[in-house]
Amino acid sequence: MKPKNCLIFGGSGQIGRHLIRKLTKNNIKVTVVTRNIHQKSYIIKTQGNAGYIDIIEANIYDEKKIRTLFLNADLCINLIGILFEKRKGNTFHNIHTLLPGLLAKLSKEYKLKNFIHLSALGINEAVDSNYAKSKLEGEKNILSNFPTATILRPSVVYSVDDNFTTNFMTLLNRLPIFPLYYSGKTKFTPIHCSDLTDIIYHTISNNINSKIIECVGNEVMTFKTILERLLNLIKKKRLLIPLPLPIASLSAKIFQLLPKPLLTEDQLRLLKYDNILSGRYKSNFDIGIPSKRNFNEEVRKYSYMWREGGQFSFDKNNEMK
Repeated sequence: MKPKNCLIFGGSGQIGRHLIRKLTKNNIKVTVVTRNIHQKSYIIKTQGNAGYIDIIEANIYDEKKIRTLFLNADLCINLIGILFEKRKGNTFHNIHTLLPGLLAKLSKEYKLKNFIHLSALGINEAVDSNYAKSKLEGEKNILSNFPTATILRPSVVYSVDDNFTTNFMTLLNRLPIFPLYYSGKTKFTPIHCSDLTDIIYHTISNNINSKIIECVGNEVMTFKTILERLLNLIKKKRLLIPLPLPIASLSAKIFQLLPKPLLTEDQLRLLKYDNILSGRYKSNFDIGIPSKRNFNEEVRKYSYMWREGGQFSFDKNNEMK
């Protein structure tokens, strides 16, 4: 039986917006917790029909306040995650380790049907990454508080709203030369956001508990291959040059000083490790939800925003694309 009320933490991001639309379309009411209702509510409230979305402003570490939100919930989903650490408490330890444990504890205490947590693929292997270590510790905290929780480990998630393909296309559009970290050999299995929300909905509607599920797209690509495909889609030619590790490390030290860093030292360490199925756990293909979206076809739908002439650009054969 599907839950009637779903409590979502991290609903204003790329995955959250797609998921809210999916759930409300299937008659599941959602309560979305945000830390800044003035900045986020205008985005969240447009994702479903009136009456299906409640937006609550709360400090995610204020246990007393968020405790009350669990009273009427059937299910809790945690989508909160960061790619780099910020000030004011937004550290990997706080966001990836402490918060998931707290939400799992409250989900168990209030007897929710399930707690679904979004982790990350490849974190077992990335032993020298603080990001990966915080994610692993978070998973341990969850399972110690709610042993029947469902943990999803997606590869890189892409869509028109992402910070992956869109950032790379912006950089490739502006820079004549682009660095290849680790010679561009790191492997990825990007998954489209809609495929990931299909997996989340499947775990909800089929009451899948007590599992770690790796979520991947339908194609393995190297970092270099991804860049070459993006260049082809935006119709640009750029030099892709392997960058020696000492220079890469120096550039990461400089970049991470920016408010929104292009690359941090921790992300550089993470790039050493392939982001593909480990074989240790079931995948979305194993549970009957294979990824349907093709990387080239999906990115093509919005890549025109980085082309000369935009949507009405022409290729060399003078055919509109």
